[in-house]
Amino acid sequence: MVSLLGVSCLVIVAVLWGGTNPFLKKGTEGIEDVKKGNAVLQFLAEIRFLFLNYKYLVPFLLNQSGSVIYYLTLASTDLSLAVPVSSSLTFLFTLLTGKLLGEEIGGKRAVFGMFLTMLGVTLCVASSVGENS
Repeated sequence: MVSLLGVSCLVIVAVLWGGTNPFLKKGTEGIEDVKKGNAVLQFLAEIRFLFLNYKYLVPFLLNQSGSVIYYLTLASTDLSLAVPVSSSLTFLFTLLTGKLLGEEIGGKRAVFGMFLTMLGVTLCVASSVGENS
C-alpha cells in the first residue's frame, strides 16, 4: 500500500542522496595530492584525508542517513515504487544542487530530462495509488 509517509520518506532520501552528491565531489578535491609509497599506505592516507575533512565528512554522514531512511522505508513501501522514485529523484536533486553550486547542468536538454523524470515519478506514484485503492 502506498502511503503519503512512504512517498515522503522516499523524497527525503532522494534529497539527502542527491543534495549531498555535489558536496561529496567538492569534498574530495585535493585527494589526488595524497601520495604514499605503497598501495596499503596510500589507501590509509586517503581514508584519513577524507574522514578528517569536514567538507567531505558532513555530506557523507547526511548521505548515509538517507541510506538508513531508505532501508527503513523499504519495509513498508512497494519495491516497484521505491526504487524508481528514489533513484530518479536522486538524479534530479543532484542536478539541481550542482546548478546551485555553479556547475554546468547541460542546458535545455537537461531541463527537459528533469521534466520527463518528474513526469515518470508522478506516473509511478499515481499508478501505485490506483492499484491500492
